[in-house]
Amino acid sequence: MATAKKITLSSSRDIPFNQLVISQANVRRIKAGVSIEELAEDIARRTLLQSITVRPVCDADGNETGMFEIPAGGRRYRALELLVKQKRLAKNAPVPCVVREGGLAEEDSLAENIQRAPLHPLDQFRAFLAFREKGMLEEEIAANQFVSTAIVKQRLRLASVSPKLLDVYADDGMTLEQLMAFTVNGDHQRQEQVFERLAQSYSKEPHVIRRMLTETSVRVADKRAQFIGLGAYAEAGGIVMRDLFQGDDGGWLQDVGLLEMLVAEKLRVQSEVISAEGWKWVEIAPDFPYGHTYGLRHLRGEQPALTEEEQATRASLQAELDRLEETYAATDDLPDEVDERLGEIETAISALDERAEVFDPEEIRRAGAFVSIDASGNLRVERGYVRPDDERPIEPEADVETKDGDVATAARAEHEVDGVSANIETATEHEEDDGLKPIPDRLMTELTAHRTLALRHALGDQPDVAFLAALHALTLRAFYRYGSDTCLEMELKSISFGTQAPGLNDSSLASALDGRHQTWVAALPKEPGDLWDALQAFDGDSRQGLFAHCVSLSVNAIYEAYSRRPRALAHADQLAQAVDLDMVAAGWTPTVETYLGRVTKARILASVREAKGARAGDRIEHLKKGDMAEKAQELLAGAGWLPEPLRTPGRPVATVVDTSSTHTSLSTDRAVEETAVDGDETAMAESEPQAEDEAAEIDTHAVAAE
Repeated sequence: MATAKKITLSSSRDIPFNQLVISQANVRRIKAGVSIEELAEDIARRTLLQSITVRPVCDADGNETGMFEIPAGGRRYRALELLVKQKRLAKNAPVPCVVREGGLAEEDSLAENIQRAPLHPLDQFRAFLAFREKGMLEEEIAANQFVSTAIVKQRLRLASVSPKLLDVYADDGMTLEQLMAFTVNGDHQRQEQVFERLAQSYSKEPHVIRRMLTETSVRVADKRAQFIGLGAYAEAGGIVMRDLFQGDDGGWLQDVGLLEMLVAEKLRVQSEVISAEGWKWVEIAPDFPYGHTYGLRHLRGEQPALTEEEQATRASLQAELDRLEETYAATDDLPDEVDERLGEIETAISALDERAEVFDPEEIRRAGAFVSIDASGNLRVERGYVRPDDERPIEPEADVETKDGDVATAARAEHEVDGVSANIETATEHEEDDGLKPIPDRLMTELTAHRTLALRHALGDQPDVAFLAALHALTLRAFYRYGSDTCLEMELKSISFGTQAPGLNDSSLASALDGRHQTWVAALPKEPGDLWDALQAFDGDSRQGLFAHCVSLSVNAIYEAYSRRPRALAHADQLAQAVDLDMVAAGWTPTVETYLGRVTKARILASVREAKGARAGDRIEHLKKGDMAEKAQELLAGAGWLPEPLRTPGRPVATVVDTSSTHTSLSTDRAVEETAVDGDETAMAESEPQAEDEAAEIDTHAVAAE
């Protein structure tokens, strides 16, 4: 039996660096992997980890010249060359080399580059974890591996995923992007539950995984989280989940129960401070529905005057604010310290300008306050609301004397159907010789009937006075709950919002409307008896502005299933057209909460196709409703699309017409496809540069990119 010939390995020896040259047989022509500079620094830190493959250089007669060419290992040679130029390595420093003979030099170069097995990303993640377990800090690992600290954090987070899921990833059972999504929630049990749910789901995209892992959490941007602060939440043992691979707006609060407990406790403490002011009642809640003060009388308080010290402080702050704004007027990006100081100044000025109103102590004992959280996460206190049951009994109106001294007795039965009482019991008249007696009630009614008819005729001839009288009556109804200082039988109905739209009370529109109302409150007299004179003193623009505001409070364009009002809603369309209502400019956007998650899949697809084209709709048609709604929200963001009930007749609607023959439509379709199919990859591209050939850069410099 023939004995197999033993393999003889190429010899290795140290060769001075100045005897090495680059071979033209090196097949690598395109740069890849880490840079020469980074490789040089790695060699300086760890020395050369792999020998360089060389071949003797022979002269024309085939004799060795003492020089050696490098067909495989050119990047290592360039790195050593850089160290020599930097005088960090001697020109004749011995370099470990493997001396090859026979065969082709190109074969050496190609084999070394093709036959090497790249490091699996999971091995890199676990290697980083091993560094940390051996006591290295994240910053030290980053410096050691020539990567950023952010990349180290990402690798460590990936290594912390459930071992069960890491095994699935190692067996190519999930992509790196999917594994990244699982890092959002550090609970291994929760990760495994979501992975099992994915097995039953058609869509397994990363954004679906993130949604499943965070569906029971609260975003850091939520006003409740802003109210208590992340520090208090973390101090109480709460966990903040972060996504290190794409923008997460600060992350999510995992323990919702703890968050609600902290919010309730802080509101309770704040409410005790408000109660100490003497209010009869104080209601607390994270949020009250829009219109929660409907039917309550609002007290008119007075803002206390600034003290001399406060006036000086405000003047100083305003001067500093003006100086900074003038200095940086032409600067687009303010320095951080200047921006921070401007914020501090504006907050201080607002605190001085928006001082709490002072109320009558007797009224305080009858009224109450609402304590909640505003849209920005700050405490919101609404003081001075009186419930109907707490109002003083209304005393009968006494006779009042006119400016001419005549006695005018008001009719005892107000608001009769025809405005003139026909059923007043005739008073028994007793003729007496001594003194004048009041005019009998029946005669008084007859006389004032003549006067009423005359007033109607005269008022109809004077539009300006009629407008003023109507404004007076409407203002009484809108601003003075029990104001009866008008002879006009005009009512102003302002309905409450029985069904609340999500976030309506915190919307910019609600804030703007309330701000406008409070501006008029400050401009009107406190007592209704002074209103007529005040309105007479207003200029024409002020009267028209107040009239428009009062009328606006009576608008009711709400659809209610139990109360069909087709003609009223048709008039709402006419009114919207008259004021050129733009619901996009008003701040409404189609989201999962406001529309997309509450309609059928057919309507979701119709909205996307109308706004973004048929192809965009086709690309999300296969998704389940929840995933489809989320993708549709991404696609419709900024498109200006509105559902039918929010459209104003005559205003253009955001639509896209598919015309595949044009270059523009092709570009649009391509952009839609990229967004619809893989929006999460775009987000990844904007995050830290973590996808470096799936972590190939952590391989040793010897096999990184030869």
